[in-house]
Amino acid sequence: MEPRIWLIAGPTASGKSALALRLAETTGAEVVNADALQLYADLRVLTARPDAAEMARAPHHLFGTVDASEGWSVGRWQRAALALIAKIAGRGRDVIVVGGTGLYLRALTQGLADIPVIPTEVRQAAASEFASLGEAAFRARLGEVDPAAAARIALGDRQRLSRAWEVYAATGTSLGDHHATASGGLPAGSWTAVALEPPRAELYARCDARLETMLTQGALAEVEALLARNLDPALPALKAVGVQAFAAHLRGETRLETALAAAQQDTRRYAKRQMTWARGQTPDWPRLSGLDTGDHWRQFLALNRGLTR
Repeated sequence: MEPRIWLIAGPTASGKSALALRLAETTGAEVVNADALQLYADLRVLTARPDAAEMARAPHHLFGTVDASEGWSVGRWQRAALALIAKIAGRGRDVIVVGGTGLYLRALTQGLADIPVIPTEVRQAAASEFASLGEAAFRARLGEVDPAAAARIALGDRQRLSRAWEVYAATGTSLGDHHATASGGLPAGSWTAVALEPPRAELYARCDARLETMLTQGALAEVEALLARNLDPALPALKAVGVQAFAAHLRGETRLETALAAAQQDTRRYAKRQMTWARGQTPDWPRLSGLDTGDHWRQFLALNRGLTR
């Protein structure tokens, strides 16, 4: 029998890692990370990366293996993940890909479009135009050339709005049309997937509580050590949720309570964006409800009868 590939998606704090670990222990599978920030070694606490004891219970890959000075693209992750999946399957073992980075999962299931490198002057012009026009006017202009992107991209997501405009400005083709030519993903029918979709209010409460716990686990020291490296603030690791809020406190600009509240709010907003993406991009994936890990497992077993072999 061919090794199986499972994909587990869901917002932050929804219980993805616990489900992946239980599935790995049940089936002998190996776990591959699909969270863009759990890649980075510098941010174990703040990204809620599985700890050493958890990773010792089953083989884990691409967790904390990248230095914060590197900025991995979606394409680089896709190539690494596909190579790992092939290597694990070659050993006759099942694979579990788990994470909340939607672009990673889409690259794995739908492939990547061959979009040319955007010239620096185009990116700079887009940034300047966004600043001068404001989000509403910038979005309206994007809607004239790429209405799908303008409608899909969440409010406040300056990075993706600018990216959509940059691609059109540089190539004359919308981002959606580029994605329609995507290639290089997993073969159709080679994988099965689930998405965790907890009640929003309960998820937000868990996010808030987890940020408080992170403070007791050393999140401030982690951010302080990262800032001490004087890395480029544009690097992905420096944009992790919570880094800037706690950095402001470490610089003496805010009280710890204020920094925590800001980090909690940013986390809730991030979780909302993840859920919005999942509803729009994976409408046919089976959903697991609630937040209880036991319930998740029972729901998963109901979808995958005869799990062990």
